[in-house]
Amino acid sequence: MESRHISVAIDRPEAEVYEFVLDPANLPLWAAGLGGSIELVDGQWLADSPMGRVAVEFAAHNPFGVLDHTVTLPSGERVLNPLRVIGYRGRSELVFTVRRQPGMSDDGFAADQAAVAADLETLKRLLETRQTP
Repeated sequence: MESRHISVAIDRPEAEVYEFVLDPANLPLWAAGLGGSIELVDGQWLADSPMGRVAVEFAAHNPFGVLDHTVTLPSGERVLNPLRVIGYRGRSELVFTVRRQPGMSDDGFAADQAAVAADLETLKRLLETRQTP
């Protein structure tokens, strides 16, 4: 399996980044690959994505900054997306591991990496400009 780690530094505390990213309701604000809407249906988060309707499930709340999430595709295939927030001196680094899917071309893998990088940059801008509660 081939993987690439895409990261972004965010000028916000680790706990703030973690709580924002962990809430699936915030996905449409920064994760373009999951479409523009998400809703909780019978205890499951469902998003309308370019691939069709997908289910999104994050790892349980934890003290380690683990934000791994599984996306269940319309085919039933489950794709694990490793994601971590790492705090350092009041700031954060968010690291997303992009994995090459079976049969994926070099161009497709590069496009996935570019899409994740764009999403993380959107998240960075959003978090650094939003007012804290």
